Amino acid sequence: MRFSEAWLREWVNPPVDTQQLADQLSMAGLEVDAVEPAASAFSGVFVGLVRAIAPHPDAAKLRICSVDVGQGDPLQIICGAANVAEGMRVPVATIGARLPGDFKIKRAKLRGVESFGMICSAKELGLAESSDGILPLPADAPLGEDFRAWLALDDQCIEVDLTPDRGDCLGLAGLAREVAVINRSPLTPPAIEPVAVVCNDRFPVDLVAPASCPRYVCRVIRGIDPTAETPMWMQERLRRGGIRAISPVVDVTNYVLLELGQPMHGFDLAKLSGEIRVRMAGAGERLALLNGEEATLREDTLVIADAERAVAMAGIMGGSETGVGDTTRDILLESAFFAPLAISGKARSYGLHTDSSHRFERGVDPDLQVRAIERATALLLDIVGGMPGPVQETCSEKYVPQRRTLPLRERRIVQMLGLELPTETIEDILERLGMDLERTADGWMVTPPSARFDLVQEVDLIADVGRIYGYDRIPVSHASASSVTKSAPEAGFDLDRARLALVDRGFHEVITYSFVSPEMQELVEPGAETLKLANPISADLSTMRTSLWPGLLQSALYNQSRQQDRVRLFESGLRFRVTPEGLCQEPGIGGLVAGGVTPEQWEQKSRPVDFYDLKADVEALLALTGAAEEFRFVSGEHPALHPGQTARIERNGEPVGLMGMLHPSVAAKLDLDGDVFLFELNMLPLAEGILPRYRQISRFPAIRRDLALLVDEGVTYGAIEACIRAAEPDLLRELVLFDVYTGQNIDSGRKSLALGLILQSSSQTLTEDLIEKTVGRILDRLTSELDARLRD
Repeated sequence: MRFSEAWLREWVNPPVDTQQLADQLSMAGLEVDAVEPAASAFSGVFVGLVRAIAPHPDAAKLRICSVDVGQGDPLQIICGAANVAEGMRVPVATIGARLPGDFKIKRAKLRGVESFGMICSAKELGLAESSDGILPLPADAPLGEDFRAWLALDDQCIEVDLTPDRGDCLGLAGLAREVAVINRSPLTPPAIEPVAVVCNDRFPVDLVAPASCPRYVCRVIRGIDPTAETPMWMQERLRRGGIRAISPVVDVTNYVLLELGQPMHGFDLAKLSGEIRVRMAGAGERLALLNGEEATLREDTLVIADAERAVAMAGIMGGSETGVGDTTRDILLESAFFAPLAISGKARSYGLHTDSSHRFERGVDPDLQVRAIERATALLLDIVGGMPGPVQETCSEKYVPQRRTLPLRERRIVQMLGLELPTETIEDILERLGMDLERTADGWMVTPPSARFDLVQEVDLIADVGRIYGYDRIPVSHASASSVTKSAPEAGFDLDRARLALVDRGFHEVITYSFVSPEMQELVEPGAETLKLANPISADLSTMRTSLWPGLLQSALYNQSRQQDRVRLFESGLRFRVTPEGLCQEPGIGGLVAGGVTPEQWEQKSRPVDFYDLKADVEALLALTGAAEEFRFVSGEHPALHPGQTARIERNGEPVGLMGMLHPSVAAKLDLDGDVFLFELNMLPLAEGILPRYRQISRFPAIRRDLALLVDEGVTYGAIEACIRAAEPDLLRELVLFDVYTGQNIDSGRKSLALGLILQSSSQTLTEDLIEKTVGRILDRLTSELDARLRD
């Protein structure tokens, strides 16, 4: 919400300067984003009158103007603007004037003809980003008046960044009320009186969707002057509010939007057929919008229609076919209340965002519509004239939000704010905020004003008391608590330890959004059922993630785009999976590595990271459970991973995660450089760990036997280890893989693994006979289960 400070001070004028006012608003929860001058610095510009115009003797596009600035004889000024005309009042920069950009006006010659000043455009005065010609001034602009003083440009524009729950402050009226309450200053809003009815014309209205639009107010105004122009004072207030002036009817509706917070719309009455019908759109119904686009409507979209077709997207934007134009003589002025849920997210779903949708999504005062249409009518009659008809209000009281009554306990205020406030202070604050109070035994029953959609429970009332009293006035108090500390679990996967372990291994933690773009989600897990957001922040953040990989991949791309070739990232958080039982939120931890194994250095040549480098990192995480031997890496498949470098991670046969190399086609679509490796673990199956147990060191010697096994290339070391440990769980203390060989003297499709078996008993010295039997038992099992044999 952007507004003029001078305009605000017409409503309420506290004894504080601009900076103090901005600080007060921020401390009251209405954060001020910026305070900017209403106009760039300039001086020496006056209101002038073009008395005569003559052609330039040597330039077809230049003209010699005689301009009266009320300071003696008229000035001769050369002007090239096409819209300059005799009798026009214009801003004139005289000799010695300084314009924005420290541009000084000097006496000059243009094609041999002297010029003693400059007729200015809005752009040259810093009042617009672009302009087609000089700035025309109204006929009643006082000749010779200092232009800056006449438009009161020594003003400040304040921009407030409101939270979504404070829709009541999306109008000057709401902001002025807050300022008046904070400073205990009188509030002097403009008087809004019913306009006298001149004609009895009405236009029928049918609320077909009363739950979405429970109140619709309209009025016919006939015989307006289509040639009238919006007064300069209104154009300036709109400009300082960030809105461009268009035409009187549109400007008045925008003015009321800024002033009262009520969006409005004007229809060309001659272009409407039969009646107004507030209904839901038909599937595939089309509407040409005022911005030049054509929308294909959905059935969940509320529209304003006449007897033949949709004429506006309710609460968002009007249609171009029924908009007010240069020939409009009769209008239908609309002021409605739309339920926030009916409008919420609709504008964004069509790629739109308007001042109207911004307000209706947050909630407009349901009691404001009649006041707004009376205010707009009075302004219109002053500018374009016309004959107003009666105000028509069509209402379904059943669906109009009712003012709810909330309990407020004095003791609860003390608990929440940490200080005791006098009863009179609390009542004064609440009453000045427009609330109705009824005293009870332990506090009050409070009825908030109809505009305050944010007040839904007791704590909201307490927050209002605190912010108006002043958070800076609440004394500091230190919390006290018992010294009992929570110990970390001895068994199981501890996330904090896991994060530290990854940091120790060179990873950086990232935190990404839980919602991702549908395209990224489909790329990582094609065909996965996902939860779509009803009201997304943007189209790129409209789907709840089912994996941590989308965020990690986007972070890797962000880093690579900034010449960071070595990337090691991890993230912990929730994945959101749709199951037959409903939405399942799974805690997980995932990681990504790309680039070199080590940073560039002189001692050794760096090599690209590979599958086994990441496998070592994952194994270090799994070891934190205390049960590393229960985990196996099994060849697996995933649409986003390389089919030859993908492993499914299992615990006692149950899947707990995935790891592998990103599929080259996916990497190409994301424009990622080099090989990228990913892992992801579900933390729930890791929660159960094994408590450390003491085992006495054996007094008897250990014996080592080395085996050279020939197995198929597809047989993993994990399968061999599991087979050996199952064959000899008692005597086997350690198993070492110290060589892998393929090539000469090895059959195609086979590989040689050299293993060291370390055997030891806790009760006896192992005899040669026992060792041979143990080794034989292990070989028999390897042969029967894995088709392994000893290498000759």
